[in-house]
Amino acid sequence: MYENMLMIGLIGGITGLVDYLMAHVLTCLIPAFFIAGAMTALLNKESITKYLGANVPLYKAYPVAVVSGLLLAVCSCTILPLFAGIKKKGAGLGPAIAFLYTAPATNILAISLTWSVIGADFALARILLSITFAIIIGLIISRLFKEKPPEKVAAPIGCACGPATEGGGGQKYVILFIGTLVALLFVGTWSIFLENKLAGVPLRFIVLPLLILLIIFEARRWFTQDQQKTWLEETWSFMKTIFPLLFVGIFIAGVLGAILPGGFLETYLGSNTVAANLIAVLFGTFMYFPTLVEVPMAKMFLDLGMAKGPLLAYLLADPVISLPSILVVRKYMGTKQTIAYVLLIVFFCTLAGLIYGTVMG
Repeated sequence: MYENMLMIGLIGGITGLVDYLMAHVLTCLIPAFFIAGAMTALLNKESITKYLGANVPLYKAYPVAVVSGLLLAVCSCTILPLFAGIKKKGAGLGPAIAFLYTAPATNILAISLTWSVIGADFALARILLSITFAIIIGLIISRLFKEKPPEKVAAPIGCACGPATEGGGGQKYVILFIGTLVALLFVGTWSIFLENKLAGVPLRFIVLPLLILLIIFEARRWFTQDQQKTWLEETWSFMKTIFPLLFVGIFIAGVLGAILPGGFLETYLGSNTVAANLIAVLFGTFMYFPTLVEVPMAKMFLDLGMAKGPLLAYLLADPVISLPSILVVRKYMGTKQTIAYVLLIVFFCTLAGLIYGTVMG
């Protein structure tokens, strides 16, 4: 019996890892790493701290973080290198967490899909509650864990840590360059570029090569060789740090998914109780599903008899964190901050599901 379960879990873990590698690494995660590398190597620290720094007024930092997240259709794992990039460049912990939370939870594609597949009430509840939670959790953690003021360190002569204002391309070129990289991420993830064709060829396979050529042209035109090298080195640094943790987490999530009892969700999540909402949140917290996949999953759970409260609780938690993302976030936030982040998400999502289920059930 145990040998069969072990084999089932092993196959589930390998299958989950292979599916992720084939479906998401090339078009989702790799562009995100290059974006993070560009932000770290090319973007002046002042450009980040001006809007997201620890000393920026709350009414400026949090709206910028939330709006930035709304524009990125990425999952809890793809957002990690972007979060690491802005954190490394001096973003305050609270706004960085708001960005980390908002992008996978409330991006435009996820809300639109939720609206069309499950209903307007779920979509509106999802976006309003996610934005509220992102800000509240960011504020709580920034208060619990005070950050040290950023130190001003003079750059050594000849340093190629960022593009010079003259000769190597100013910050406006950096913004345009990062914009092109973000476009690459959009084209690689939006279904519109795969479903629509031109002369029988999916638009994705036409636009992606053009964007890659444009990125190469911009890099060579706007930045020095030292800056290009620094960008690639920072990108590789993110990859070698995050990939191992990510793959371990995805494998473990695949194992858990394979060995869960067949009638588990239907049996325990059919009523709007505290236990049902908590189980739904914990399931969403530790299991990994790629961005937007949580919506058809939620529709399936609803059809199988899951109560509305636990369903919303799951929908609020699943895109935001997963076992792989928890492992990586700990690398950049620390153990105590990560525990606080996870516990706050579990608490707020459980409470939201319970209230929603009571009002709408």
